[in-house]
Amino acid sequence: MIAGYRCPRDGRTSPAADLNWHCPDCGSPWDLDHSAGRVDQDQLASRPASLWRYAEALPLNDPSISLGEGFTPMVALDERVSAKLDFLMPTLSFKDRGAAMLIEAANRLRPERVIADSSGNAGTAVAAYAARAGLSCTIYVPATTSAKKIEQVRAHGAEVMIIDGDRETTARAAQWGADQPGTFYASHVYNPYFLHGTKTYGYELWESYGGRLPEVIALPVGNGTLVLGVALAIEELVDHGLLDRRPRLVAVQTEVVAPLARAHREGLIELPAGYATSAETIAEGIAIADPARAPQILAAIERSGGDIVTVADAEVAAAQQDLAARGLYVEATAGACWAAVRHAERAETDEDQLGWQLLADQEVVVPLCGAGLKSGLASVQT
Repeated sequence: MIAGYRCPRDGRTSPAADLNWHCPDCGSPWDLDHSAGRVDQDQLASRPASLWRYAEALPLNDPSISLGEGFTPMVALDERVSAKLDFLMPTLSFKDRGAAMLIEAANRLRPERVIADSSGNAGTAVAAYAARAGLSCTIYVPATTSAKKIEQVRAHGAEVMIIDGDRETTARAAQWGADQPGTFYASHVYNPYFLHGTKTYGYELWESYGGRLPEVIALPVGNGTLVLGVALAIEELVDHGLLDRRPRLVAVQTEVVAPLARAHREGLIELPAGYATSAETIAEGIAIADPARAPQILAAIERSGGDIVTVADAEVAAAQQDLAARGLYVEATAGACWAAVRHAERAETDEDQLGWQLLADQEVVVPLCGAGLKSGLASVQT
């Protein structure tokens, strides 16, 4: 038996074996019906250097398909800002955290097929771990997805379905497939096992900082899987008496696709119908016009006392170049948080917005969450 699902809106439950990918009553993404145990910090030094070292907190243990994911290094970018190098994962992005947990669950259920939709990184991670598990896999991607990411998905043996249209159109196509019998929808958005993988980012920070967390954790946000994973880790650490001060979460979106930043600024707790529109941005990994978990993301930012800021594509491209000059070759989306820090440090920023204040003078960690080899250096037409 593996942990089943619970709807965060109406409390309905469903066994994981039923392969329901969302609540049939309200359509909400599931939460996991699981209570994390307390991690014993004194025991960690003797454990494997992977995300599975936090066994007490995880819904699954004794993995059969691990590729050694997690426990990524940190480096200083300046005297107060550090970067966590999640692009050094097996498939070169932080999505391996969630995919390892998600496909471990699928492997125990042994469905006829696994499908997922992605702008690239989640798709490559799911394809790799599905290959490791010997599961048939199909990945739906928008036509604008980097050719190198598509090549990587195919290299892992997955079928690629290229969809004309935006990220939301691609998701709808995959969800039609997810409704077919015997299908496990390995969605990094809808399936909560993914979030219990990404929460290990927070646990690793907590261990790296000697049982505390930095004052500010900056996180790129599109579908919010890293934001929600980190928020989940914070709640668990607080609940178990392992953390006495909550860090502030500052989420980063691009100016052209920023529904969450706008909603947060307007004091909304969810996105109204027709609220957001799609647009092209070099930060394809966070170009999500209508994130399915928007209410949870907004609540997590509010609970942390944080904020959501936006950066221009030109700033993201410049940050990517700056990181490369420092020896860190990451994709454009991975430069978004560093772009926000650089923006905050400039005198012309809006001093009234909390997010800029936090990024300008607090202890900050930014995630470098995808390798530059996946898409190359970005350029912005002027």
